Amino acid sequence: MTTPRNASLTTGPLLVTGATGTTGSHLVPRLIRAGHPVRMAARRPVAVAGAEPVPFDWSDPTTHDAALDGASAVYLVPPPGAAEPAAVMLPFLDRARRAGVRRAVLLSSSLIPAGGPATGAVHRALPDVFPEWAVLRPSWFMQNLTGRHPHADGIRAEGLITTATGRGRVAFIDAEDIAAVAAHALTAPTPPNTDWILTGPQALSYDAVAAVLTEVTGRPVRHRSVPVEEMRARHARVMPPEFATVLADLDRRIADGAEDRTTDAVARLTGRPPRSFTTYAEDNSDALTTS
Repeated sequence: MTTPRNASLTTGPLLVTGATGTTGSHLVPRLIRAGHPVRMAARRPVAVAGAEPVPFDWSDPTTHDAALDGASAVYLVPPPGAAEPAAVMLPFLDRARRAGVRRAVLLSSSLIPAGGPATGAVHRALPDVFPEWAVLRPSWFMQNLTGRHPHADGIRAEGLITTATGRGRVAFIDAEDIAAVAAHALTAPTPPNTDWILTGPQALSYDAVAAVLTEVTGRPVRHRSVPVEEMRARHARVMPPEFATVLADLDRRIADGAEDRTTDAVARLTGRPPRSFTTYAEDNSDALTTS
């Protein structure tokens, strides 16, 4: 029998960890609309028509078997704030393989290669665990500037974005574009078995971001660049110090030009160009000024 070009080879539910998070909340409805069985895994799962909610906590292995039961593919969102997510993720991957999962799609970061820090260890292990896999390595989310994030909070409260990125540029990406690639990676008949660096269409400095936000909102927004050590201390007030160090180091790398790039991956894999930051800001202008 010939498989239709756009058909999925998966047979069981698609397990989406972090289903209520930034990318998961975009991915779940996309999979449902395409007719795929979806299992939403989160600490506090919510009811969504067309999906099966299941409690899931990376730090609680007693929640893992029920989430994996019958699943054919899994979208992996690392535990938030974990500097070494491999400690809890690698045992889960082994359990998933034994439960019959064939395909795994990992959400990582554009600046973290296989074998690098944080999700880098999980990335390196993935091809040895699953016959079908993909790693998404997006640049920084546009949602960081509108959602529940220190940047967004600073914009709303003070009209201020604080980073240690200097004049470094980032090709910010919309989570909806990441979700579109994730859906492709989870359901494409041919397994990707690769990693993709995902970016928006234009690399912008935070000074340029502030200028766009000022234009869109009609209220002044500015960028304040601080030393890496100060940025690390700011992060450490609200997260574990090890993870604060990871984030501050990423800012340093942005300042050095590591994120000053764009790729065609979103357009190539989804058939449409990624959303621009200006369009995103215009479409989410209310979230820039209200909590």
